[in-house]
Amino acid sequence: MVAAEATFLILSVRGGFPVKCKLVKYRGVQAVENQNVEWKETWRDEYMKTLCAFANASGGTLTIGRDDDGKIIGITNATKLLEDLPNKIKNAMAIVADIAAHKAGDMEYITITVGAYPFPTSYHGVYYIRSGSTTQELTGSALDEFMLRKQGKTWDGVPVPYVKFDDFESDAFKAFRRKAIAGARLTAQDLEITDEMLLKNLRLVEGGYLKRASLLLFHQDPENWVPGAYLKIGFFENAADLLHQDEIHGPLITMADKAEDLVYLKYFKGIISYDGLQRIENYPIPRQAFRQCGHESRLKLSPMI
Repeated sequence: MVAAEATFLILSVRGGFPVKCKLVKYRGVQAVENQNVEWKETWRDEYMKTLCAFANASGGTLTIGRDDDGKIIGITNATKLLEDLPNKIKNAMAIVADIAAHKAGDMEYITITVGAYPFPTSYHGVYYIRSGSTTQELTGSALDEFMLRKQGKTWDGVPVPYVKFDDFESDAFKAFRRKAIAGARLTAQDLEITDEMLLKNLRLVEGGYLKRASLLLFHQDPENWVPGAYLKIGFFENAADLLHQDEIHGPLITMADKAEDLVYLKYFKGIISYDGLQRIENYPIPRQAFRQCGHESRLKLSPMI
């Protein structure tokens, strides 16, 4: 941290009118290392990782010639760094950094500022990101999510190779057509098209490839591509003891109706009454409320219980 002195104007207000005004000097901190600020005493090539992380996040400034407390200690090779670093950074990561020299008394230090880049930036084939005041290597699902976000894509919008239209379940398309007409989203005339054209009209095809969302919605076995893409319903005697459970597999478009029917037929106990000869079953949760809970839920990459 760097100590600094600042002057503030304090204005006291009462009833909407200023009643007191005074100047106060405050000695506090000027800055700390954070997501956009990093301090180093000398330059090392490994600090390219920090610049890479700045480019992949919201940008930032690396200062060479400050210690961990933010105190300026100066460097002796500022001129050489000004000559060498621009090309070194550009050749290593294909980005341009703003490098400037500064003086504090008789000490020199430099700042290297990198803006946020719209495309993924790597250093020696590895991607880095800023997390707080640290530089983290991206791997696994975190790297996948980062790459998709940089490309303007979402997880369900990723094209999936080696999938054919013939692999899809016709009942799922029938269920979609039925729901679309019942909800007045589309007319029967709108839906008088092939299943393949329906997927294209729903924008579930990109560059000849089907998107992941199409597999979840209509494929007979989406778990081939998304493990855990099924529902698990359980009946608990208490918070810990599971008495029995069922699993619902298949296209997502049919999963909600199957889950509703299963819950009301097997898990809920209805109170039976009669209106003349007509039998009436009253359940603890109305079906419309149950459907609303399903609409407000979020898809997870693990079975829902």
